[in-house]
Amino acid sequence: MDGVNHSVVSEFMLLGLSNSWELQLVLFVFSSMLYMASMMGNSLIMLTVTSDPHLHTPMYFLLANLSFIDLGGSSVASPKLIYDLFRKCKVISFGGCIAQVFFIHVIGAVEMVLLIAMAFDRYVAICKPLHYLTIMSPQMCIFLLVSAWMIGLIHSVIQLAFVVNLPFCGPNVLDSFYCDLPQLIRLACTDTYRLELMVTANSGFISVGSFFILIISYIVVIVTVQKHSSAGLRKALSTLSAHITVVVLFFGPLIFFYMWPSLSTQLDKFLAIFDALFTPFLNPVIYTFRNQEMKVAMRRVCRQLVNYRKIS
Repeated sequence: MDGVNHSVVSEFMLLGLSNSWELQLVLFVFSSMLYMASMMGNSLIMLTVTSDPHLHTPMYFLLANLSFIDLGGSSVASPKLIYDLFRKCKVISFGGCIAQVFFIHVIGAVEMVLLIAMAFDRYVAICKPLHYLTIMSPQMCIFLLVSAWMIGLIHSVIQLAFVVNLPFCGPNVLDSFYCDLPQLIRLACTDTYRLELMVTANSGFISVGSFFILIISYIVVIVTVQKHSSAGLRKALSTLSAHITVVVLFFGPLIFFYMWPSLSTQLDKFLAIFDALFTPFLNPVIYTFRNQEMKVAMRRVCRQLVNYRKIS
């Protein structure tokens, strides 16, 4: 490791969430159930959109890709959290820590761009319905998806480029259940003030900027629809409410992590659990329960799977 990152630290110790056996048992059951529900819900959305021809539209294409990202997001930190709950010594290798940081930021940035793309899709569908299929063509959908992944990769690589060569020469305890940049940078044996500012600017301001872009776009849609009809406004609000809920749930913890990274460790942990377990679980629930077309398609897919098993 010394030749790669000029460091004597080969692993980091995670303090986890609690030392109480009773609380760890509750967390184990709770986190395991949420993780499995998240994996099943997002997988079902992907299977439904892929197999049902009625859902081969831009909106559901983007939703299926959001579910794919949520599968990755829930798998970066949650399995190790569950595995570590009853371990006395919770450790992660230097390489594993860097890998967690990389995937967290790739997935987070891709999800930001996908949420913006979904907001754009709803804007076109509601405000320019006659041009919807022309604007949201298959080529545009692929372009949005490729752009999301390119932005995610560039964002994450830029972040890590400044971190992998930091000298870690002693302190190796992270008061968390996973690795992320703010806590990791503080362990470096050098002045990291400028680097912390860079992380805040890169991740914090991007999160805040994306959040306000999304909120402003929803306001524009609502104001535009309101000028035409109250019935259209009710329909738009019904459609956008799910999107707005997901945006708030996703961006809330991120803004706190990177804009105020050292205010409260306990609050950080609570929001980290929410971000790692709740958000990937709630996304399919919110989009499914508020979408009659998706519910009907899911029932149809489930019946087909049951019939297929009976025949087999």
